[in-house]
Amino acid sequence: MIVPASEADGSAIQRITATAGNFSDEEIECVKELWDEYLNEGPEISGYHFVVQKEGRQVFGYACYGPRALTQDTYDLYWIAADIQARRHGTGRALMDYVEQQIAAKGGRLILVETSSQEMYIGTRKFYESLGYIPEAIIQDFYSDGDDLVIYTKKLPH
Repeated sequence: MIVPASEADGSAIQRITATAGNFSDEEIECVKELWDEYLNEGPEISGYHFVVQKEGRQVFGYACYGPRALTQDTYDLYWIAADIQARRHGTGRALMDYVEQQIAAKGGRLILVETSSQEMYIGTRKFYESLGYIPEAIIQDFYSDGDDLVIYTKKLPH
C-alpha cells in the first residue's frame, strides 16, 4: 500500500536513505532536512510530498516530490529509494506510478528527475528510462569533475 508518509515513517526513511549505498552524507542530511520541513510545515507549505510503500509498519520504500518553483504545473521528483530487501520487487515502479498519478491529479503536466552520470547510477538511469522518462539534458561536471547532471523528463497526459 502506498500512502502519504506519517511521522512514524521517518526513521525508516532515514534508514533506507542511509543504507541505499549510493547517497553521500550530504544527500542523507538533505533528505532529513526535507523530511523535517514536511513534518513541521506540511506538504502544501513546504512543497515536499513524502509517500511510502508499506505493509503494516514496515516501510519498503519512499518517494519525495513537489512542485517546481516558478513553473506552471511542473514537478520535481526529489528522492526515491527502496529498502535493500525490497529492490527488484516492484517497489520503485509502484512508487513512481503513484507519484505520477498524484501529480496528474493536481494538474501536473511535466515531471523532472535529476541524477548523476556516475557508473553506480546506471541502474537508476535505466529504471527511469524504462518508465518512459527521456534524458533531456546533461550538464557536464555539475556535481564535480567527471560527474555530470543528467536531467530526465516525462510529460503527463492532460
